[in-house]
Amino acid sequence: MNIILASASPRRRELMNLITDKFTAVSTDVDETIPDNCTCEVSAYLAELKADKAAELYPDSVVIGCDTVVKINKQILGKPRNAEECRIFLSMLSGKIHTVTTSCCITGFGKKLIFSNNTSVTFRELSNDDVEWYISTGEPFDKAGGYGIQGKGALLIQNINGDFFNVVGLPVAELNQQLKIFMQSVK
Repeated sequence: MNIILASASPRRRELMNLITDKFTAVSTDVDETIPDNCTCEVSAYLAELKADKAAELYPDSVVIGCDTVVKINKQILGKPRNAEECRIFLSMLSGKIHTVTTSCCITGFGKKLIFSNNTSVTFRELSNDDVEWYISTGEPFDKAGGYGIQGKGALLIQNINGDFFNVVGLPVAELNQQLKIFMQSVK
């Protein structure tokens, strides 16, 4: 059975290889605008949107769509658009605990399974020099919340409570278990 990972993220593709090397990664071009009336978990909504789009293109496959959000004080921090927004994000995270949620939607053959994984991350207190140094690395601009825990962003972290890989963008252990359950259900 073909497995499609609906993601352009090189990090997700690398992590998916821990589960299986028998998958194809595809990019989905979906509008990630959240409807004003959306009362759902944003990451689950976007993961399902991505999975459904890829499932249209690959109807004879099992498709996995994923989305990761960083949330602090009920505010979602997306990918910073520029250095100023990155400064704002890193200042908001400095010395505080925030939640990283990655949702996965597995779909195919008339079935769908959606789950979310949450990890609490505590940033250390960041000085202005810390923030400027990290921005100068160029690393934060394609990452939710403006940091990458798997890279130089690890130097900003004081503590995590939960799945490290979830913060990177794919809850590997949980996805592996849920994928096994899903595959059994579609045999």
